Amino acid sequence: MLPWTTYDAMYDAALHQPERFWLDAAQRVTWKHTPRIACQTRADGWHDWFPDATLNTCYNAVDRHVEHGRGAQAALIWHSCATKERRIVTYRELQDRVSGFAGSLCTLGVEKGDRVLIAMPTMIETAIAMLACARIGAVHVVVFAGYAGPELARRIDDVAPKVMIIASCSFQGQTAIPSTSALNAALAQATHGPQACIIVQRDACPAPLVPMRDHDFHTLERSPPVAPLILRSQDPLYILHTSGTTGTSKGIVRDNGGHAVALALSMALIYGCKAGDTFFTTSDLGWVVGHSYGVYAPLISGCTSVIVEGAVTSAAIRTLCREHAVTCLFTTPTQMRLMRQESRNLPEQAPPALARIFVAGEYADPTLLDWARAYFRKPVVNHWWQSETGWSITAHFFGLPEPEPITLLNDIGRPAPGFHPTIVPAIPGEPCGEIVLSLPLPPGCLAGVWKDREIHVPAVYLDGTGRFYRTFDEGMIEESGAVHMLGRSDDVIKVAGRRISGVQIEKIIATHPGVHACAVVAIPDELRGQRPLAYVVAARDLAPPSAEDILRQVHQTLGRWVGIKEVRFVRQLPINTSGKITRKYLHVSLN
Repeated sequence: MLPWTTYDAMYDAALHQPERFWLDAAQRVTWKHTPRIACQTRADGWHDWFPDATLNTCYNAVDRHVEHGRGAQAALIWHSCATKERRIVTYRELQDRVSGFAGSLCTLGVEKGDRVLIAMPTMIETAIAMLACARIGAVHVVVFAGYAGPELARRIDDVAPKVMIIASCSFQGQTAIPSTSALNAALAQATHGPQACIIVQRDACPAPLVPMRDHDFHTLERSPPVAPLILRSQDPLYILHTSGTTGTSKGIVRDNGGHAVALALSMALIYGCKAGDTFFTTSDLGWVVGHSYGVYAPLISGCTSVIVEGAVTSAAIRTLCREHAVTCLFTTPTQMRLMRQESRNLPEQAPPALARIFVAGEYADPTLLDWARAYFRKPVVNHWWQSETGWSITAHFFGLPEPEPITLLNDIGRPAPGFHPTIVPAIPGEPCGEIVLSLPLPPGCLAGVWKDREIHVPAVYLDGTGRFYRTFDEGMIEESGAVHMLGRSDDVIKVAGRRISGVQIEKIIATHPGVHACAVVAIPDELRGQRPLAYVVAARDLAPPSAEDILRQVHQTLGRWVGIKEVRFVRQLPINTSGKITRKYLHVSLN
């Protein structure tokens, strides 16, 4: 039960009594030594959450639920879109497998603080490896399973893992791609060499084991189990690499205690989920959503988590939601557009009995949200967060008795507790500008960045005063606190001295019934400096729009000053492996 009935009461409590607010929130987690201090400034100027407390994240995600009678409940439900396999693992089975695999890591010499690099697709074994690291205080580093040798070598040299874990293959569509060639190439190029490699053998493509180097994952699971190691709240849980907001790849470090508290609170406050509910995210476990809401948040909260390998179809999403009584679906706008497209070719059928749906990763336009609400007959909302924050900066709060204002449902919502956004206008007097967040950031956000084998203050994210975290996103904030997103700072287009968000134009284009997806980028203009260029994917089985129709629609809504003159129709938009449209490279990749 949450102690607040309204958003204002909740947010004011976090704003005016932060110490009490977060110590109360910390009661959602089981501690060895309970915190008496919520936040403390470190010697380097950054901050630690619950610095006097100790706990174990794996215990909170697995063991305590077995102890409280949930051993027979499904913890993880896995579906492979490539092999069509499905597996269900209960909390008791998960405890046995994680504790045994953790024991094997200890036997291989892995100790507290050592890094373990995991390069696997979304599988049960990926989650087991993550939790086993958390159990013994090792720091897991999950990377995209499809990396080629050079990129994998860079990750190896950055974190110096004591052990590496891979699957014998991953999949592109339904084609098995062997992984050991990339592993061997990476180890040949890297200056650091792990002490051991562990391989999950898959039926589609088993790999020969290199003597004295390689070990079989499932054999190691049968090692003698080990108990959870008690850790300090501020001890690192994982490193996650992201190019994120500032261009170059960085290792985002997440702590144990603050992370557990923030995710436990978010499941109840934002997603409205309780123990026993089923949570389904379509994210790969290698991305932050997979970390936060594929593994840790649902399991810490005693929920069942549905995870999928590969590009999941609309039909598979509906089937999984229906068969496993999914309470909450977390997906991307790209996935939602595919669902809309596929639904036109399917016979009419009742939608899954979901309670609510959340989209993130990029902005979902109101037309798409309206379709989803009509189709699912349930709330469908955006929310905004970043790999660096680990959970929502702004959201809609379905755990509160007070209903979300209808006027906010098409936008990204209001700030979550502990996030205090403000606007830094590019032009004095403008209501819009870059959104920055007051420090300290709330628990669950980055505890630092990994560099030169140490955790450092994330100076690259700080403004010139050192008092604010830069999001590198632009928007506006209403008096009510509601935040409106305009897009990435480098996606804002400057037309003859006036600024227009590509997202604003995309919203208008998306309202055309013949548009499946669109993206707007800036191109040079000799007279105006920049002008927008629209790339459009036409909807299948519908009359395609004309460029004239789309331009007229934009001009009638925004005015001709916007300067858009051209629409290019393409078969598809380039997206990265986490489902985001890569606007930064759009003009280059399609020309």
